[in-house]
Amino acid sequence: MRAFVFPGQASQKVGMGDWLIEQFPVAKQVYEQADDELGYSLSKLILEGPMEKLTETEVTQPAVLTTSVAFDRVLRELGHTPDVVAGHSLGEYSALVSAGALDFGEAVRAVRARGRYMQEAVPLGEGAMSAVFRLTAEQVDETCATVRGETGGEVRGATYNAPGLIVISGDKATVEVAGARLKEMKGNVSPIPVSAPFHCTLMKPAAEALRERLAGVKISELAVPYLPNVTAQQEKDHTRIFANLIDQVEQPVRWEETVRSLIDMGVDDFMEVGPGNVLCGFIRRAERTLKPLPVSDPKGRHLFE
Repeated sequence: MRAFVFPGQASQKVGMGDWLIEQFPVAKQVYEQADDELGYSLSKLILEGPMEKLTETEVTQPAVLTTSVAFDRVLRELGHTPDVVAGHSLGEYSALVSAGALDFGEAVRAVRARGRYMQEAVPLGEGAMSAVFRLTAEQVDETCATVRGETGGEVRGATYNAPGLIVISGDKATVEVAGARLKEMKGNVSPIPVSAPFHCTLMKPAAEALRERLAGVKISELAVPYLPNVTAQQEKDHTRIFANLIDQVEQPVRWEETVRSLIDMGVDDFMEVGPGNVLCGFIRRAERTLKPLPVSDPKGRHLFE
């Protein structure tokens, strides 16, 4: 059983998808549609940079989505199809496009707005995120809860990526306090250079703005099952998709649970569809026997021959 899994923000790089555009007209059409939908040349930024511009959240999100959808369209044209889909944070939009539930044009406009709302929710420099290694989810959750109670600030688990790999998010001062406590517990804590504290309650203004933005977006029946970030369980009701996307903004990404749910469904063939190979690393940490394939990597080029 095969799963297409789609990466999120931070997988971007200048030139991603360049060879795909050169070889496959259907990929070029995806990039051209994104340009038309957004009213500027997103494709030029993707292919030429500069990286500083490409890493702006409002640009990054449609850029990663567009590249992921281009890979998905080419794979399908060549006969490679998924039995189930999932995406990491932003990648959930790519997964929903792949599953036929969300129109690509609607999606690329929506994620541009999503990026802007998430950036505007917290003033620059007031939020923070840190990666925590070598500790369990329970240890991280308990420490964050204790620090919240003591300080009245905000810090909590934002992404549960793999065993011993969790990201915390919140206001800068409280994240630093929690980070110091986690270091005392022999955790390895590394600040992440991000522009906003994603997937925590400080994102509530972004979630509310996105609720209004998505109100008129059409959600169609799912062609294949998908697993949303907020529950990590198969969602069979396509009418729940809207609520999942809203909740996702301020709730944690349960990626390790998602991988385990996919395995329980019978998935033994994981393809990371989009730029980079970050999700493949998470999947291998969760289950050492798996050999996930990053399709944008040279290891996956045989799929496009």
